Amino acid sequence: MGTALPNTKARTLALAPLALALAVALPPVQALAQTADEAQLIREELNTLREEQSRIARMQQRNEAAMRALETRLGVAPPAVAPESAVATRSPAPAASGALDRLKVTGDLRLRSQHDRSDSDRPDRTSGQVRARLGATYAVNDRVTVGGRLVTGDADDPNSSDVQLSNWADDFELSLDLAYAQLDFGDLKVYGGKFPQPFARTDLVWDGDVNPQGLGATYKRALNGGGALRVNTLFFVVDEQAAGPDSTMGGLQLGYDSPDYGGFKYDVSGAYYRYSLGSLAGADAGDWRSNRLNPDGSFQSDYELANLLVGATWQGTHEKWPLRVVGDYVRNLGAIDDQDTGFGVDVSLGRASKPGDWRFTYGYAQTDVDAVMAAFSQDNIGIATNYKLHAFTVDYTPMPKTMISAIWYHHKPNDPAYAGSNAPDDWLDRIRLFFLMNF
Repeated sequence: MGTALPNTKARTLALAPLALALAVALPPVQALAQTADEAQLIREELNTLREEQSRIARMQQRNEAAMRALETRLGVAPPAVAPESAVATRSPAPAASGALDRLKVTGDLRLRSQHDRSDSDRPDRTSGQVRARLGATYAVNDRVTVGGRLVTGDADDPNSSDVQLSNWADDFELSLDLAYAQLDFGDLKVYGGKFPQPFARTDLVWDGDVNPQGLGATYKRALNGGGALRVNTLFFVVDEQAAGPDSTMGGLQLGYDSPDYGGFKYDVSGAYYRYSLGSLAGADAGDWRSNRLNPDGSFQSDYELANLLVGATWQGTHEKWPLRVVGDYVRNLGAIDDQDTGFGVDVSLGRASKPGDWRFTYGYAQTDVDAVMAAFSQDNIGIATNYKLHAFTVDYTPMPKTMISAIWYHHKPNDPAYAGSNAPDDWLDRIRLFFLMNF
């Protein structure tokens, strides 16, 4: 049976076109019927063709029945053919595509080498760090978006996601540094949970890795001519206690972004942050860091920070070489004495957004010991407050979504009275080289 079916089918396929061709190609009967014998011959030929067509149709039916029987014996399912109406109305693909369009996934991996040296008070050290972050947002609808991010690093350190390459190749820790919901009302966006930093900032007051938790809102209103007004607010739950006073912070920042005046524009941001530190139960040495403490472990100063940022950008004559200057000033209105002020200036030339771009940055910063809340300020050097700091940075973009950077931090204690374990007049150096990949 396995060989007869293909041969029969082949004959069927061969005869069917022949019969059809003959039927079409034969001239009209009247043209050939010159005599009765000729007409009779033609009728006989037509009858023969009709019989052959009928026989071919019967063979096709038998072959199809035999094929179905063979498929049943072999357990092979026949191909499914959807009704024409179902094919015309079915459309699952757009729904699936729309769900994926609402999901946005981002991440980065940074490999870093670091060298630390000092003049006299400690040995030199060379080390390596890795940072990995994977985040996603999903638009539930036009108003609600949820987001989260997994990061490496110590979950008890809000200032850094880096992992020191050490500890006999122990596996890295992972934690959530973002988990939030966002409500979008056009110009106004409201956040809840642990969400991205809402304020315009530099590392002087807010380290780039710090993401507050609680409730926040940002409002940005475009103005005629290209400028914009900004309002950022935050209720920061620092430490909540079931039986005792909580630690919280309330913050408000007002900002203005100017229009573009022929390649020049500026921005101004003024903020006030008030901490109410009723509890330190959830804090450790990495949180109070260099701020002054009382014998019972509480802070000597209150923290009511007035903060002013002013920035200016000049595009210049070439799009690859914009000039950017940012000044940051902070004063702690709650400090117990004059150890209450910090300031910084950063000047950068160039950009680092496209392959082949270079950017050069110089920054200077100086703080008093209680000028800022050390738990959330910069973590680039080993001194959290009371420092004088020079920073030189070179960034290069070798290919899309990558960056190579070199940073040199040159710093020392600002006031010898609060130098702690650092030699008062010892300049410390930290050099970092890193390769960053984004996706």
